[in-house]
Amino acid sequence: MLTNGEVVNTLSILDMVGNSTGLAKFVLLVLLVFSVVSWAIIFAKFFVYRLARSEDNRFLAIFAKAESLTNIYNYSRELKHSPVARVFLTGYRELYLFQERVKGAPAEEGAGKGKEPMRDVDIKGIGLSLNKAINREIERLSNKLEFLATTGSITPFIGLFGTVWGIMHSFRVIGVQGSASIGGVAPGIAEALIATAAGLAAAIPAVIFFNYLNNKIRIFTSRMEDFSKDFVYLAEKNFMR
Repeated sequence: MLTNGEVVNTLSILDMVGNSTGLAKFVLLVLLVFSVVSWAIIFAKFFVYRLARSEDNRFLAIFAKAESLTNIYNYSRELKHSPVARVFLTGYRELYLFQERVKGAPAEEGAGKGKEPMRDVDIKGIGLSLNKAINREIERLSNKLEFLATTGSITPFIGLFGTVWGIMHSFRVIGVQGSASIGGVAPGIAEALIATAAGLAAAIPAVIFFNYLNNKIRIFTSRMEDFSKDFVYLAEKNFMR
């Protein structure tokens, strides 16, 4: 660019990266990989959680209105992403096993017809199975979130390593040239600042969305636990005397 007849050299970020040392480029590449994978996980979780919440709402609406557990069972099998529906399937399977043990009627017709009622140990078994199902759903929803936590923890230090390396490079140039001219130390300082910025750019979104997505998991967990209590109460009400 020409200014008052003089040539002014301007370097873009890409130019500075291109002129940096090999180790600095490697540090930036590592940070880029962490950042890209983190954003991929974030977008994937947004999609999965949104779909899960929608299917949860549909299932709970059907569950509140349906009079037959068999109808709810048939509907819930179509909901592949609903954590609550998966918990229900576990509870329904436990009721089915109880029916098989006492050779009873379908679950919604088993009470009050002279069949063997449920005992406290049966109700406790259903509760334990539901808790295990909830833990499995939490594990499924939390899958890969640990990568966001790892990114938020270590990328600032990787960037700091690049920063230290850039400053060392600047001091090495000063030692070779015997003077601390701007032209000699500027590339190393720019290298250091870029590494710092890249580390923070990778870490900050990862930490923010890790906390955000964990809060979503707590909401899913609360909903599953509430449904589990409702299901146990339903079993006690209809299958115990």
